[in-house]
Amino acid sequence: MASILERNKNVKPKKKTQEEYAEDALYREVWEEVNNEKTQAFIKKYSKHLIAGALAILIIATAIQIGVQTHRNNKIAIATNYENAIENVDANALAAMSENASGATADLALFQAYLLDNDTAKIEKLANEGNTRDFRDLAKIHVIGIKGDDMTAEEVEKYLESLNTDKSPFYYTSRLLVAKKYLSAGNSDKGNKILDEIINDKDAPAVISANAQALK
Repeated sequence: MASILERNKNVKPKKKTQEEYAEDALYREVWEEVNNEKTQAFIKKYSKHLIAGALAILIIATAIQIGVQTHRNNKIAIATNYENAIENVDANALAAMSENASGATADLALFQAYLLDNDTAKIEKLANEGNTRDFRDLAKIHVIGIKGDDMTAEEVEKYLESLNTDKSPFYYTSRLLVAKKYLSAGNSDKGNKILDEIINDKDAPAVISANAQALK
């Protein structure tokens, strides 16, 4: 005995009459007309917003494309100028480039300009206005090397105060400089105290720790 499912498979679909086909066609026509009217009404109602949105997307996309290309061209120009300045040992060109570049690139250009001409104004500017902490701290170490003899131990310590943190890559170097300054000024208690701190610090670089021990 055939199952219900098998019997259903053998049942031929009922053919639609002409009237039913006509009703389907009319239904589709009415549906499409209503749908078109809704679409047109929506577009009419929000046409300003749609146009503004499309323009905004176009402007943003164009700006991004121009910005990326401009950024890329600027990077290429800076790299080319930097290479030329290094090849020509041109301190002025490097100093000028530091004004137009940004971040560590500008700091490096200014630092190398100082190394070429030993212009104290350049290293002081880097110490005060550098874009990155590393180069600012490095510049301050150099400033002490230049002017430290004319400063008191307290002035040296205050000037290097911003380096007195493990966030600075020159923390231990600055502490050693301060200790040396106190020792040279005759304040052995303060100097040795800082040296002991360095020696007992397990994170202190071996060279710095050895120098601290040699000064004891």
